[in-house]
Amino acid sequence: MKTNFLDHRTGLCLWFTGLPCSGKTTIARELCKEFTDEGRAVTFLDGDVVRTHLSKGLGFTREDREANLLRIGFVAAEVVKHQGIVICSVISPYEKTREEVRSMIGDKKFILIYVNTPIEICEKRDVKGMYAKARKGEIQHFTGVDDPYEPPLHPDIVLDTSALTLEESVKKILKIFTSVSPK
Repeated sequence: MKTNFLDHRTGLCLWFTGLPCSGKTTIARELCKEFTDEGRAVTFLDGDVVRTHLSKGLGFTREDREANLLRIGFVAAEVVKHQGIVICSVISPYEKTREEVRSMIGDKKFILIYVNTPIEICEKRDVKGMYAKARKGEIQHFTGVDDPYEPPLHPDIVLDTSALTLEESVKKILKIFTSVSPK
């Protein structure tokens, strides 16, 4: 157990990673509700939203993706430093960059949640048709199609949303906060 999320003096980052359409944002939003229901203020950083503001102008090359993630990591580290909870829902395809973010925030305040949903399921959920466009070559550097996704080597939690419901996924995350009694 890393922290007690009810302790208002403790900052924490929950970092969701996984393929596009794996369920990261859906779970993250539901988790935000759980934390706010317990009286904690939560900052939610969604990768798509961040790209339109904080990282506007960056493309999808490896260098641009790393810069985007390090910017998100910097903001998350600031929230955690000031005892806030931050939930980040970002593809974050590279192990090295995820570990850099973990280092920025601090290992004991960083929980890596790997949404390990099979790509076939992600493609079926893709209402925007991004996977199909990427497979036709209409979109370049699409994670999981023509750009790599490096699964985390040491995630704190693994969720497969093809096997777990939204409620089961959230409960699995919250269980880590209740598995050890507070000191």
